[in-house]
Amino acid sequence: MGTSEEGAVDPRVQRTRRDVVDAATELFKSEGWAAVTHAEVARRAGYSKVTVYAHWPTRLDLVRASVGRICGTTEHPQPTGDLRADLIRDLLDFAGDLSEGHLTRVLGGVFERAGTDPAVDEMRQQLYAEGAHSLEAILASHLPEEAVTPCVALLTGGVLVRVALQGAPATRDFIEDLVDRVLASTDR
Repeated sequence: MGTSEEGAVDPRVQRTRRDVVDAATELFKSEGWAAVTHAEVARRAGYSKVTVYAHWPTRLDLVRASVGRICGTTEHPQPTGDLRADLIRDLLDFAGDLSEGHLTRVLGGVFERAGTDPAVDEMRQQLYAEGAHSLEAILASHLPEEAVTPCVALLTGGVLVRVALQGAPATRDFIEDLVDRVLASTDR
């Protein structure tokens, strides 16, 4: 299995990669970093451990592929132009992902290992960039450039603390209040 003379990837290799990354991603999201082992991913994907090791030699390789899949499949609603409504909608979506637990497990695994390996730090940055780009775009179309980064930190940080650390729901009322407080602090 490999590539043909034209450089195209063999469909069997593509299918194997897709199946294994799907299995690793679902395992990572449902059970966390520690559950992502070559043996369990191979079992869930229906391939041998040898096949999984051949494409992803380390657990970190499997997790990195999972983070890539998570970031590559994240969808953000199109902004409507209403700053407050767009921020509330995006933050409710973020809070929902945290409340369901899968995003908390993903972030928790990455946060726990941050600073231990440059690849983990790259994943942390990739997750943040993917999660924040919609909010950044919304804010950038309404606020001065220097206000965007602090506002993103306040908004995402407020929701993250509320759900992941305080264990409380980020209700619509909570998020509306958070958005109103952050927007009131800007010079718009």
